[in-house]
Amino acid sequence: MSEWKDYKLGDIASFSYGKLPKHDLLGKGCYVTFSGYKYIERYPEYNCEKGDVILVARGVGGTGDVKLTTQRCFLTNLSIKLDLDNRIVLNDYFYNMFRQENLRYLDSGSAQSQITIQDLANVIIEVPSIDKQKRIAGVLSSLDDKIDLLHRENATLEALAETLFRHYFIENPNPDWKEGKLGDVCHYVTDKMETSSLTTISYISTENMLNDKQGVTEASSIPDDIRVTRYGVGDILLSNIRPYFKKIWLADRRGGCSNDVLCIRANEKEFDCFVYYTLRQDDFFDYVMLGSKGCKMPRGDKQHIMNWPIYLPNVESLGVFNKPVLLMIQKIKSNQQQIQTLTTKRDTLLPRLMSGEVNVVAH
Repeated sequence: MSEWKDYKLGDIASFSYGKLPKHDLLGKGCYVTFSGYKYIERYPEYNCEKGDVILVARGVGGTGDVKLTTQRCFLTNLSIKLDLDNRIVLNDYFYNMFRQENLRYLDSGSAQSQITIQDLANVIIEVPSIDKQKRIAGVLSSLDDKIDLLHRENATLEALAETLFRHYFIENPNPDWKEGKLGDVCHYVTDKMETSSLTTISYISTENMLNDKQGVTEASSIPDDIRVTRYGVGDILLSNIRPYFKKIWLADRRGGCSNDVLCIRANEKEFDCFVYYTLRQDDFFDYVMLGSKGCKMPRGDKQHIMNWPIYLPNVESLGVFNKPVLLMIQKIKSNQQQIQTLTTKRDTLLPRLMSGEVNVVAH
C-alpha cells in the first residue's frame, strides 16, 4: 500500500455544473441531453465527451451516483462534470471507486437532494500509481464489456423474436383464423402457496422486476399480509401496477409472486411463446392502461385484460413460429445466467481490487 497516495479532489480536478437546455432546441441536433439518470431528447450542442466523469447532484434515487458518459452529450443541471487530472487518477478508475459506495453522503439538501461543488472538492481519495490503476480498470472493463455484449445480444434476439411474432400473427394473419380473445388461449394462475413452512423461495414482486432481480429470497422476509401465488416454468409474470405494466417476465423456474404481479399461463404449451409475445405488444399495454382501476395505485383489470381481442392461430402456424423462437429464448436465458455469473464475479472482485487486497500483476 506504500504506492497509494491521498489527494483532495479539489486539488486534482475541476468541476462544472451541467446547464439547463434551451426549450426551443430540444428535439433538434445530433447529440442527446443527459441528466445523469438517462439520455433523453436530441440537442444541437454538447458539453461532455464520451467517457467523461459526471456526478448526479440532484434528484430522487440517484443523487451521489458517479457515472461515465457513453457518448457525446449535453449535460443538464441535475449533474456535475468532473475534469480529473489523468496524470493522477484515471476516469475509469475513479468511476469504479464509487460503484458500490457512492457519494450520497455529500447530500446537503433538505427539501430536495443536492450535492454542491464545494462539498465535492473537499472529498479525499486514495489512489495507487497510474500503472496499477490501468491494470485494475482493465480487469473490470473486461468484465463490463462481456456483460454489455451479452445484454446487446439478448436485445437483438428479443427484437428478432418480436419481428417474427408481428410478421406471423399481426401483420399477416391467416384469413382462416377465427377472431377471439386472450382468455381463449390462457388463464390466470390463482394457486396460493404457504410460505411459513419454507426457508427460501424464488419470490417476485414488482420491485424485483423493476430492478431486474430474480433470485432466492428468505421466505421469512416476505410480509405476512401478502398472499403469494405459485408460478411454474413457462408462466408469464406481468407487473400489474401502473405505470409498470410493461415489466413482463417469462419464468424459467418455480416460485411465488406477490399480489402486485399477475401470473398468466397458456392453456396449452404450444401457446407459451404466442401468449408471451402477445403480452409484450405496445398496443396491449395501452389497452391495459385504459382499463386500469384505482386512484393511488391503479391496477390492470383482469377481466378487461382477458378480453383483449386476438386472432386464434392454428397449431401449424404456432409450430413454424415456435421452432426458431424457442431457440432464441434458450439462448437469452443462457446469456442471462452468464450475465448473473459475471456480475457476481465483478461485484465480488471490485472491492478487493480497489482496496489493494487483490493485486493485478503486469504482463
